[in-house]
Amino acid sequence: MDLLRDLLDKQVVDRRQVKIGKVDGLVAELRHGKPPRIVAVELGSITLARRLGSRPGRWVAWLAARLGGERHAEPHRIAWKKVRNIGVDIEVDVDVRRAAIFDWQDWLRDHIIGRIPGA
Repeated sequence: MDLLRDLLDKQVVDRRQVKIGKVDGLVAELRHGKPPRIVAVELGSITLARRLGSRPGRWVAWLAARLGGERHAEPHRIAWKKVRNIGVDIEVDVDVRRAAIFDWQDWLRDHIIGRIPGA
């Protein structure tokens, strides 16, 4: 498996086939005398900003914490053991309703989109 080609930027769906987002990063565990092992996939703007460099990553993490609280200062991680299938989409055994991934969308819907006449 070519990790970058087969995982990075692919759509992630939960157990009910709800689109969660795209894989923005991979978390690997370095083991002495053994090859690295993938332990999680990361989603979200913080990880995406980190791909541009440490400064954009720190700025987006600060902004997310400032706007959404400390729980949003870290990227969303899904443990590798929750990955069920890698195909066109990456299927994970997660219920997105119990995660904080959609908090920003809910906030935007309630505070911005909901105030637009006719929306």
